[in-house]
Amino acid sequence: MQAVESNIVSYARAAADARTAAETGDRIEWIKLSLTFLPLATPVSDAKVLTGRQKPLTEIAFVFAEIRTRDGHEGIGFGYSKRAGGPGMYAHAKELAPNLLGEDPNDIPRLFTRLLWAGASMGRSGLTTQAIAPFDIALWDLKAKRAGLPLAKLLGAQRDSVQCYNTSGGYLHTPLDQVLRNVEISRESGIGGIKLKVGQPDLSIDIARVGAVRKLLGDGFPLMVDANQQWDRQKATRACRAFEALDLTWIEEPLDAHDFEGHGLLAERFDTAIATGEMLTCFDEHAQLIMAGTDFIQPDAPRVGGITPFLKIMALGEFRQRKLAPHFAMEIHLHLAAAYGIEPWLEHFEWLGPLFNEQMQLKDGRMHVSDRPGLGFSLSAQALRWTTETAEFGKRP
Repeated sequence: MQAVESNIVSYARAAADARTAAETGDRIEWIKLSLTFLPLATPVSDAKVLTGRQKPLTEIAFVFAEIRTRDGHEGIGFGYSKRAGGPGMYAHAKELAPNLLGEDPNDIPRLFTRLLWAGASMGRSGLTTQAIAPFDIALWDLKAKRAGLPLAKLLGAQRDSVQCYNTSGGYLHTPLDQVLRNVEISRESGIGGIKLKVGQPDLSIDIARVGAVRKLLGDGFPLMVDANQQWDRQKATRACRAFEALDLTWIEEPLDAHDFEGHGLLAERFDTAIATGEMLTCFDEHAQLIMAGTDFIQPDAPRVGGITPFLKIMALGEFRQRKLAPHFAMEIHLHLAAAYGIEPWLEHFEWLGPLFNEQMQLKDGRMHVSDRPGLGFSLSAQALRWTTETAEFGKRP
């Protein structure tokens, strides 16, 4: 047996026809951006409207990114904005798009950083990161499609379905009798939990509405409430104490979204879990929240910049044993929640249904990951009719 020579320096030669990954990788050739407005038939009100901080929600702006490569692969992603900001996000996305042309679509974290630096003078959160999200999500969709896998499977799914709760039937503008009908419809349709909006100027009204729903659902059925940041620490403490008897799964956004310490103190003080995080727009903000100690984290992939930063939030959240309940955009978040190590919740919003050709499968209180590759959705003809602007970059394959 011949021994390896260990006393001299030597270098093996690569084969003459060997090439590096950089020399052989695929390349992004074409990008299309679309600005689309989804109208809501009934204006939506939560506690922010009652306090005069916002107007009722009448439409949602979406920015879609479609990416195709030299080798024929394609992906789609989106970001969104409620009430204001959609046209601004679309304008910034148009500035960013040329930075991706000619790049290898496999290198998603590197491309996220490239786009972040392209808009660095605008900051590293808020509109800057939200304008990156459509591209980042489209690249992850493309990668999973190329692998022939649902995104959840590409990431390494912990489960094939996620327990799912409904929000859209319990807004403050909805009369209690309609709320109760909505609850019955949701439960009969197979939903796994119900969330109600709270934050009335008179706390007793909130208690009465939530109490009526708890009576209808019976003991044990998962029930959540959402105050949309409308209490200060004193009011939140009183409300959390009053809600303790109703066996809630969580109390959401009892304080300002950036009061990380306050949410942590409430989580430590009360048995009912505290949930927050949907309004945060970067990893760094979520890191502060996670370290402060809230029970449920509620990141939103389109708001934090896409799937790349969301995965970092998931990793830190799991390390700190925080529970996960992503906000909105279930078409994206189903895959991410399915890959989380601790049993999560998924928020059900039927509002986005008309934008896509495919339907999601809800059964026995859980949303199931389909066998469709990638995120598993494509834009509908209705989405195209609601589109007001488009822009293309590069050469259409």
